[in-house]
Amino acid sequence: MLHNPKARQTAKATQLLYLAVLATLLITTFYPAPVAGVSIALILSVKLIPLLALIVPVFRGNNRGYIWLAFVVIFYFTQAVVSSWLSQGAPAPVVLMILTLLLFIMAMVHLKVNRPVTG
Repeated sequence: MLHNPKARQTAKATQLLYLAVLATLLITTFYPAPVAGVSIALILSVKLIPLLALIVPVFRGNNRGYIWLAFVVIFYFTQAVVSSWLSQGAPAPVVLMILTLLLFIMAMVHLKVNRPVTG
């Protein structure tokens, strides 16, 4: 539930970053080449299911969903940082690292802006 007009803007920004992270995860599964000998369905399941489980709360602007999104995104960010370090700054892990960081920050901004009015 969105509590004010500013929350609509932060929700849209969060949703855009959420979709960008999903797209990046999908693209990096197939580019530059899929991992040989491993099921593509398994790789996509491990990469995408934790984030896809949060699609409804993210697009509804649910505060609890955004809190869970922040927790889940921390794992993706950690993995992207490690991959960036090990690959010596390859573009795909760096992009994923930046997107997950921005997604986390925007989710936190949305939670700050979207607090219910008490009174």
